[in-house]
Formats: sequence, structure tokens, C-alpha cells
Amino acid sequence: MARRERKAPPLEHPELPGPTQTVGGTAEILGDADRERSYVLMLDGVPQSHVDLDDPAHLEFEYVRRMGHVLDLHGEDGAALDVVHLGGGALTLARYVAVTRPGSRQRVVELDEPLTDLVRSTLPLPRGARVRVRAADARAGLEALPDASADVVLVDVFAGARTPAHLTSTAFAVQVARVLRPGGVTAWNVSDGPPLRFLRTQAATLSAVFGHVLLIAEPGTLRGRRYGNTVAVASDVELPVAGLTRRTAGDPMPARVVAGADLTAFVGTALPVDDATAVPSPEPPAGVFG
Repeated sequence: MARRERKAPPLEHPELPGPTQTVGGTAEILGDADRERSYVLMLDGVPQSHVDLDDPAHLEFEYVRRMGHVLDLHGEDGAALDVVHLGGGALTLARYVAVTRPGSRQRVVELDEPLTDLVRSTLPLPRGARVRVRAADARAGLEALPDASADVVLVDVFAGARTPAHLTSTAFAVQVARVLRPGGVTAWNVSDGPPLRFLRTQAATLSAVFGHVLLIAEPGTLRGRRYGNTVAVASDVELPVAGLTRRTAGDPMPARVVAGADLTAFVGTALPVDDATAVPSPEPPAGVFG
């Protein structure tokens, strides 16, 4: 008698709780129709994060993928890192680090504690992930961290659809530099549209604190043709411009890396901002999120 093969049990889908009121607004986790066991975190109808439970290394959002490239090219391939995430969302990049760099220690500062509770209860972290989440303002949480305690600091913080002003100044950048170890790297999600005044001041602000800065974005965004996300990367040591250029050029939506003389020309006459002159990132145009 032929032996009957046992079929693997179907993977379970998490129970989605429906709209939930959090500090930042109404949050909802929706299934991704194009990927099995993948989910999108929405906040007041705006997509905030994407999570693939079966493949946490999959980064759906383009700017998040670019931050993933920064992580991949930092230090020894696959080695554990100490990573600070300012802004948690659905903990997408914390999941990514947990599976691509096992043993990494990660600290997340996320003001919206009910949002974190919703995410962790609905979309569990990968097994073995060493992720601690503190409910605090991003800058206050950063200022509480020890000197030279992180290899990477990722900044992706929004109140509504705008980055708060106190997270855009030289004083904030100085705190990021203080927390980074020598040779560490920081990557900021910067949202802006034509005429890109905010992005230019952010590049100038980072350049006032760090010796090496570059920008990664779609060419149309950098030319001021449309509103979009730019990843600003900074360090006290030379950045992997060539490696990032190769990786981002091969993405589904190719990006351009701006560094060196091109970055100087892009910044132009824009000046760094301090706490007194800092402003939030611009309001997105109506309909930009569909």
C-alpha cells in the first residue's frame, strides 16, 4: 500500500481587529491582496508600514527598501548590529534586521503605545528578535540613550503625515551623532515636494554635523517634479556611494544617489536649521496617497 504523504497544515492568518483608536489617530491593519500573509498598517487612511510575516526581509515600500540597503552595506555582511529606530510603525525594519542580522540588539522609540500594542499583538515579531520598544517622544528617547551605543540610527517619525520640527534641527542631529559609535551611520526619511526647500535644508543640517552625507530618491523627486520620500544618509566616515548606487539602480523603482559635488550643488544656498528656525516637513498634496 502506497504511503500517503502528509500535507503541511495551512499557515494561519492573524485575526485583524478592525479600526483601532490610537494616540496618532485611527489605525487599521489590512491584508495585502498581492502577497500571502502580508499586511499594511494604515493610520487615518494613510499607508504607514508593510509587513510580510513569512518573509520579513521583503521590503515593499521603496524608501524602506532604500533604508534596507543602507543597513545591508554597513559593517561586516550579516554581522549583528545595535540599531536604534526612531519611529516604530509596524516594526518593518526591526523585523528585517532580526532576520538578516541575527543577534542584533534593537531599540525602538515610538510615542504611540496603543499602536505598538496593536502591531505586536496582531503581527508577531520573528522568533528570536531582540527588540525593545519604549513609549516616548523620539527626541526625548534619543537623548536618554548612552553615548556611542548604536551602530545605526534610523529616523522615520511622523505626526500625521509630517515630521515634527524638533526632529529636523542641528541639535537633533548632534544627539544622533552622540549616540552613534565611530563609523556609525544614520538614515532619515525626509518627505518633501516642489521646490524641495525642506529637503535642501535637511541636507544642509546633516552636513553641518556629519562629514559625509548623501541622498537617495527617485530622479523625479530630486528634480522637484513630484512629492516623495528621500532617504538622507550621514556618517562621520565615507559612505558606500558605489554600492548604494548599484543597489538602488536595480530596485523595481530605480533611485538616484546624490553625493559629493552633486550634493553641494543640490543644497545650493540652503542653510542648516536650529531649534529656533526648524519647521515640520511640508503637508503632502491632496490625493498623494490615493
